[in-house]
Amino acid sequence: MKTSPPGSELDVLISAEDIARRVRELAAQISADYRGRPLRLIAILKGAWIFFADLIRHLDLEVTVDFLSFTSYGESPASSGTVKITKDLDQSVAGLDVLIVEDILDTGQTFEYLRGVLEAHKPRSLKVVTLLDKPSRRIRPVRADYVGFTIPDEFVVGYGLDYAQRYRHLPDIRILRAREE
Repeated sequence: MKTSPPGSELDVLISAEDIARRVRELAAQISADYRGRPLRLIAILKGAWIFFADLIRHLDLEVTVDFLSFTSYGESPASSGTVKITKDLDQSVAGLDVLIVEDILDTGQTFEYLRGVLEAHKPRSLKVVTLLDKPSRRIRPVRADYVGFTIPDEFVVGYGLDYAQRYRHLPDIRILRAREE
């Protein structure tokens, strides 16, 4: 199924089957690490919601959920470097074990800001699971505690990730490339 705009191509990087398998593996690891402890999951909107929904269904834990939304990209494939909170937490995370659920860890600038915001709320512990990690683009020295896939320096869409609010519906991760005419 190609749904790309004129002048672009979408090449599958990670299949829906590989994503489903890896999400189950991550959920098993997280469930083992937090066994017997309640966990607050915080999904970073909008990109992580599909990953979040799939992950939570495979966790064998007592969990509560919340959502945060930031913007740093707008309609550009490159981060502006300016982070703005567009939806804050609904509930306190003070004293709780917190797991941030991210779609992609790229330059680390947004994540570094996010970590600072959440640490100010004084959680008991704070870790992150990311579906995708792109270490070749790292500007800030951050790392995820749980990583689905390490990917090359390509602009990716699908499985919740977008370009200008498009492509989130794709079941797999695809590389968005301009087509050479």
